[in-house]
Amino acid sequence: MNEQPSKSAEQSPPVLPSSVIVPATYKTSWDDGFGARGWKIDASIGDPNVIASTAETGERIPTSVFVHDVLDHHLCGFPLSGHRNEAAALILLSERTGSNPSKDFKQMIEEDILRGQVNGESLYSFLPEKLQSLIPVSMVRDNKLTIGYLIGQLGTDTLKKLLLEQFFYLGKSRKEEAINNWNSTGLSFSKRKQIGLCIQKLLQQTEALLIDKAPEMIHGNFIISDHACSLEMNHQYGIYLVNI
Repeated sequence: MNEQPSKSAEQSPPVLPSSVIVPATYKTSWDDGFGARGWKIDASIGDPNVIASTAETGERIPTSVFVHDVLDHHLCGFPLSGHRNEAAALILLSERTGSNPSKDFKQMIEEDILRGQVNGESLYSFLPEKLQSLIPVSMVRDNKLTIGYLIGQLGTDTLKKLLLEQFFYLGKSRKEEAINNWNSTGLSFSKRKQIGLCIQKLLQQTEALLIDKAPEMIHGNFIISDHACSLEMNHQYGIYLVNI
């Protein structure tokens, strides 16, 4: 990727062929119960389960959570919250970066599912049919009763294994849906890896500036194409362009 110097905010943003605009907002501290610094896609603002993210990457993943939110969720048509949506997005992340989603799936099973917590739907509807068939009718509307019954019938270890299989099944079963939604934007699905690294470079270019200025709030547009991506921010923070 070739970087181009940042431009003055008074100049017009670069015109990218077949581009998609993803509006986002940056705050030094979000008043959402988490208080995190970083960017949120505007479409996700108001969702209590979405935490702001910065340019920080994982140990083995070269792109940040924000890139995951844009590429594996937003442009593939999957909302940022909901365990079913996250299953699909984590499979896409694994294909894009080579990461293993098992660790994240196991964490969600331990911290959420085994406590009867499922975002976006009931626990009963989230379960595979072979587990649904075990649940007494009187319990299907109560997540905590449902999970307690399954633990009692199967044991925690067996249930964890079946839930892990369900996460993989749910994620892989939505691949075609993701491709269709992505292609409808005009972007090439095969360029996801390059686009992800391009957006990551934009985040890294602007990170020091945003930490130094500590703005209360900035609105920005991430403009994405198969060949380049740019970030246009208000408050005279400038326009940044990275070529793929």
